[in-house]
Amino acid sequence: MHVEIDTLTVEIAGARLVEDVTLRAGSGQLVGLVGPNGSGKSTLLRCVYRALSPSGGSVRIGGEDLRSMTARESARRVAALPQEVVAEFDFTVAEIVAMGRLPHQGPVARTTDEDRRTCEAALKGVGAAHLAGRGFLTLSGGEKQRVLIARAFAQQPQVLVLDEPTNHLDIAQQLEVLSLVRGSGLTVLTALHDLNLAALHCDVLHVIDGGRIVASGAPHDVLTPELLAEVFGVRAHRVPHPETGAVQLLFDRLRSA
Repeated sequence: MHVEIDTLTVEIAGARLVEDVTLRAGSGQLVGLVGPNGSGKSTLLRCVYRALSPSGGSVRIGGEDLRSMTARESARRVAALPQEVVAEFDFTVAEIVAMGRLPHQGPVARTTDEDRRTCEAALKGVGAAHLAGRGFLTLSGGEKQRVLIARAFAQQPQVLVLDEPTNHLDIAQQLEVLSLVRGSGLTVLTALHDLNLAALHCDVLHVIDGGRIVASGAPHDVLTPELLAEVFGVRAHRVPHPETGAVQLLFDRLRSA
């Protein structure tokens, strides 16, 4: 399922946070958004999973305008893992994952055998079946992320939106989470802070600065020393990953003129 964002603009309290952004995520692609803090990445993603309404432009999923869908219809197509997930009550892991089935249930939510099988398969798929009876609040950061990804998989979407999914995770957990997402076969839009992780896992990168896309393309073509100096204010040295050949970056502070 492809995603098309066309001239999207978001203005809040007189401030323009995103301006005329146009991009496309092809079916099955993992598309990354990178940029400095406050550049508009999260604001853009919130429009894709309908947490925010744009001031102008459109988001189309499979050619259909998101605004023409009911909330239930869009939730069957798009699942999201926001940057901050607040769980005030200690639901079990099984209960958290079962919430992903709500868009597929009627007005009176009744868990079917199909729902149970889907949730069990989602937990097994992320290696978290053994956590089903645990309280969500007792889990480590990495375990929580796996469970939340399982909830998204149980939703059976065609598009997955992730906002900084590797925050607060150690490096092994970061690699595990992105590997799970990469292997899902879904169309994925994700914001990432770590440029090296983005270069390793993303098919396409869009660099956002000041609410606008300033560069787009394959990681090797986009992550140039010139662009990184201009957008991030750092001096970058490019080296190939010894196994994959993907571009990787070593950073220094920019020298004063």
